Parts: sequence; structure tokens; C-alpha cells
Amino acid sequence: MSEKLLQNIQNPTDLRKLTPEQLPVLAKELRDFIIDIVSRKEGHLGASLGVIELTIALHYVFNTPDDQLVWDVGHQAYGHKILTGRRDVFHTNRQLNGISGFPKRSESVYDTFGVGHSSTAISAALGMALASNLKGETEKQHIAVIGDASIASGMAFEGLNHAGVTDANLLVILNDNAIGIDPSVGALKDYLTAVKAGKNPKDNNMMKSLNFEYSGPIDGHDFDALLKELHRLKHKKGPKFLHIITTKGKGMQLAEEDQVKYHAPGKFDAATGEIHPKSEEHLPPKFQDVFGHTLVELAQQNEKIIGITPAMPTGSSMKFMMDAFPERAIDVGIAEQHAVTLAAGMATQGMVVFCNIYSTFMQRAYDQLIHDVALQNLPVIFCLDRAGLVGEDGATHHGAYDLAYLNCVPNMILCAPKDELELRNIMYTAQLGLEHPIAIRYPRGRGIIQNWKQPFEKIEIGKAKQLQKGSEIAILSTGFIGNNVTAALSLTHNSDLFSHYHFPFVKPLDTDTLKEICENHQHLITIEDGTVVGGFGSLVASFCTENSCSVSVKKLGIPDAFIEQGTVLELQQICGIDVNSLKTIFSSH
Repeated sequence: MSEKLLQNIQNPTDLRKLTPEQLPVLAKELRDFIIDIVSRKEGHLGASLGVIELTIALHYVFNTPDDQLVWDVGHQAYGHKILTGRRDVFHTNRQLNGISGFPKRSESVYDTFGVGHSSTAISAALGMALASNLKGETEKQHIAVIGDASIASGMAFEGLNHAGVTDANLLVILNDNAIGIDPSVGALKDYLTAVKAGKNPKDNNMMKSLNFEYSGPIDGHDFDALLKELHRLKHKKGPKFLHIITTKGKGMQLAEEDQVKYHAPGKFDAATGEIHPKSEEHLPPKFQDVFGHTLVELAQQNEKIIGITPAMPTGSSMKFMMDAFPERAIDVGIAEQHAVTLAAGMATQGMVVFCNIYSTFMQRAYDQLIHDVALQNLPVIFCLDRAGLVGEDGATHHGAYDLAYLNCVPNMILCAPKDELELRNIMYTAQLGLEHPIAIRYPRGRGIIQNWKQPFEKIEIGKAKQLQKGSEIAILSTGFIGNNVTAALSLTHNSDLFSHYHFPFVKPLDTDTLKEICENHQHLITIEDGTVVGGFGSLVASFCTENSCSVSVKKLGIPDAFIEQGTVLELQQICGIDVNSLKTIFSSH
């Protein structure tokens, strides 16, 4: 009878009433449940399918939530959510007012730590374990589940290094499937491959060298092996390391065969796995693809161009450069800090480095950007993909802060193109030779121009553009959100009152144009798809105050709050920067 076991499980206490022989049946039901929902609602698929047996075994053996379980990244936590009281609301996953696509402390006591960025689980679980020791809770266990891509990150090594000299009850489980979003890379991946193949001498085990009790590798889909080893480790004190081998997308043939595509496949047929095709005819391109194809075009002309990405060759479209110039395109793995300083080192030798990092992940390398790049005034070209509101991935992934955290850094040029042509042309301009580092931010998703592959044109750095002339109110926008302004003005009955200026450069700010704007208008409205605290609008307001401009300034953007998940349009509506909200604001003047 379909889903009979799963329907009776509200929490892990119910799960523990099952016999070990029933667990494979539950695993099949749980996989089918996830496949059914994700096929219709979309989300991350392959990662959760790969850890179904592990998820069940962990909650079966350990006394969660008293024993504390931390998932790294959280792409793989769908089964965990379903077994911990969220089965009946799982269909709201990643939707507005629904449950988060990642573990979230405010959502469940079973979500012991909020995650979305990688490589935090070991440090967090170690912190919990050390706190438990201080409180005298010496029987408590703390489990960090981390993938082979995430464990290669520097922060994961920092946690391992510290844990090995403690008596913390910490169990690190390495979920080794040789892939993150894209295939894992690096020397650690080669080491793990050798361990799995039995080619690594037993006395050459890096985890044992770090004072962990090492066990494995074992089959992460074998309940007998998992339960036996987890029961043994449950009663062991100190730092422990369990190496399990899994298959991403396990239980769905197409997801196993194409693990990159089925990481987050969109809507698909639950029975066959066939992805429902989306017609891309007559649609403008994705910004990431404009970046990727333009980079290849520029690299064909300039042999000094190098591309660097931390583990996102597909998502950033750096894969085009990797295919065309494999020796000049580098995936460093989940290592944003290393990516930035690597780029800095290459720039000292005259290379023209395009370092492509999602805006939200650039936050992880802020010190390197300041200390290693800006302080030395090295002309690294940062391309910040997924800037602004990104949609269903929610608060951990919105690129809301780059305008604010970059405009305060000396020597930085900060550019926000409003369309594909401007992105293309600022990339061209940057590789001609700038005297400073530059960050170019652009959004997730599609642009607005189909015929985007135009001849290159050099852009004047730090120059604003007037898009519409009006008599009383000046709207100042930066980046892609300016297209919402244009659309809203076309629907506003009194649009002749409004001037519209696009500021592609937040730094250096075009103060000459800004001074003219203040002299010729009574009111200013700034609009950005970033935080209004310390962002573009704050710079404009500061200029007006410092220069005693007799204008009012209204700042629109992302408010001083973490914006949760939903479609980009829904989230723009919450922030009041969608077309209809802007039209209402404009019409009220």
C-alpha cells in the first residue's frame, strides 16, 4: 500500500517504532514522495535522493533533536524535513510563506543550524559539542553531514583542525558522491577516489592524522552497514569520522546518469524523470550566458584573459570558457577566499582575471577582496552573478548586500549594468586595462534584449545616463531594476514630471550629473535591488546632505530585513520595487 509507512511518521519518534526490515520500504516511499513533489513544484532533487538511507538511519539511531544533526549546505535535507514534522507542508517548499529550501532554526527544533552556504557544518557542530561539554552534557552526540565538495573548503579544514585536539563528541560524516553541483575537483577529491578504490595505504589516512577515529568507506545505501556503524559510533567519545559512499540522484535513473542537470531540474515527469522542456525561442538570454559567451569572445582576442570560478562552472556559464580554453579557465572548488587571492596573484603577473562569484558567495571572501585585491589596487575583474533578489533559494542566497559592502572599499569600481549590452561592454572595457579592481553585478535570470551580440563599445567609467527628461522629480536607478522604472513610467499618467537617470556606476559616483540633477529637480527617488542601508540611495542622500542640496530623497530597495523565499516578482512586491508598486508611487506625485 503506497506510502503506508511514511503517512504514519510525524517525527523521528514514530520512525524509531519501525523494525530495521521496514526501513528499505520507507526509503522507497520517501524517494517517491520527494520525486512527486519536486517534479511539480521544482527544487533541489539529486542531493536529497542520494542521502535517503543516511537520513533515515541517522534519525533512527540517534536521539534527535537532543543529539544534534547539522546538514552542510542543506540541498540534501528534504528527507530530513519530511521526517521531522513537515511532510504535510512539504509541497510549500521554497514558496512564498512556505517552508525554506534549506534547514532553518526558526522552522523546526530538528534544524539545529541554518545553512545555505557550504562548509559550515563542522565548525557549527563542534561549537555545539564544546558547549555541551561545558554544560556537563557528555552523553550528547553532534553530527555534521558534509559532502566531498564542501569538505574541500578552507573553513571545513579549519573545523577539522580544531576538532582533532578536543574531546568533543563530534561525528563528521563525509557523504562522498564525487559531485557538488558540478563534479568535485582538486587533490582532496583525488585522495578520496584513491581511498574508495583501496589504493590508499591504511597508514596514510589524513583523518587519522588529525586525531579522528576513522571508519569506512561504507556503502551509504546499505541499511545494514549504516545501522551497525552508527550504533557503534553512537557510544564512542571524542571526534569521529565516517566515510560513506553514495550516488547523487539514487533511485531515479536519469538523475543518476546526469547528476548536474538533475541537481535542480525544474519540472519533470515523476514516472519517467523526463524534464519538461521550456521553449526558449524568441527569449532574451540569461545574464550568465551573456557573461560566458562574451568571456570566450574576449579571450579569443586577448590571450592574457583568465577565468576563475569557485565550484560554479555551470551556474556561472564559465563552462563555455572551460570548453574553449581549458588551460585558461579554473574551477577552484568551494573556495571563494582562495579564488579571490588566486586572482590577485595572477593579476600581479599581468594576467587579466575574470573572477566569477555569485554575489551571496562573495560575502565569504570579503577580507581577501579588501586585503589582497583592493589594498594593492590590483585590477581583478569580479563578475557578481545572482545580484539582487534571486527568488526561491531565499535569504541565504539573495545578493542584497554587494552594493553596500563594496562601495566603502577604496580603489574599487562598482558597476551595475541595466541590460545585456551594458554587461557585454563593461566586460570589454575592463579587459582593455583598468587601473583599479572592478565588480560588475548582474541578476539571476534573463535579460531583455534578444539581439545582444553587438559590436563592442568602450564605456566611460563613472558616467550616468539620462533616459527620460522631466520637470520636477528625478528617479535615479542603478542596474537591471531600472527596467522596472522604465516600464512603470510608461504606465504613469503624469510621467512628464519625471526624469529618469541610470547610474551604471555606483562607484565612482557621477557627482557632476548628480549636482545637475539636484539643481533641476525638487525631489529625488533612488531605486536599487540591494539593501537601502548603505547602498546606492545612501550614497546619493549623503551627497545631497554634504552639498546642501535643497531636494528631498526617497530611497527604494530591499528593506533592512532578511527577505525570505518566493518568486522574484513576489519578493519585488514585498520590497515595493515591482512595476505596479513603482507605478503607484509615481502616480501619487
